[in-house]
Amino acid sequence: MQRKILRMIAARSLALVVMVVAARQAQAQDAQTPYLRMAPLDQYLMERNAEMALAKSAAPESISRDAEVLVLGRHGYETALKGKNGFVCMVWRSWAAGIDDPEFWNAKLRAPICFKPPAARFNVPLTVKKTELLLAGRSRTQMFADIGSALDKKELPALESGAMCYMMSKQGYLSDRDGHWHPHLMFFVPLTESGSWGAGLPGSPVVVAFADTPERHTVFLVPVAKWSDGTADPTAEH
Repeated sequence: MQRKILRMIAARSLALVVMVVAARQAQAQDAQTPYLRMAPLDQYLMERNAEMALAKSAAPESISRDAEVLVLGRHGYETALKGKNGFVCMVWRSWAAGIDDPEFWNAKLRAPICFKPPAARFNVPLTVKKTELLLAGRSRTQMFADIGSALDKKELPALESGAMCYMMSKQGYLSDRDGHWHPHLMFFVPLTESGSWGAGLPGSPVVVAFADTPERHTVFLVPVAKWSDGTADPTAEH
């Protein structure tokens, strides 16, 4: 009887050790990938006037002063200021990233962006739709599948020629690794090889290219020397 009791105690102790080890391994995994799921919505929201100012800081004042401005509310993006020049400024949240981006749910991310009209007609409905789907409870995988279906059915506008945007705000926070990175322009084109633009080649001003396959376009990044307020980027040497 005593041996039976000892075996039961040993078995329970072993089970407890296994549970503790598994919990620690899970904690370590969470520490390595801290953005596994969507944070509470309040962490993604901003005070309305502050978000409007941040959105407009994406482009020089000569452009952004007459631009339409969108802000993120509890049910998605909404128009905060009507524009007059066709440009649209907003602050991207982390889900503007690709499906495999480890910071897809990073609630700290704030990416001010100001779209030229052709880019606005493509990117704004796309961003609005993605946001609505996620706020409605769709997972990131489901959201991208829904976006692909909407593109197939032509429920979202097609990418136009001349689509580009300004990302020149020094107040932005683009990722944990890069912070606000550099002031830059982005060009949106149908899926293509980065070499077609000379991206990343020695001396090329096109330093980055990435393909957004679910959304079926390639983005080229071209850093510029100054922020939207006219001050120089001190790290302009890339």
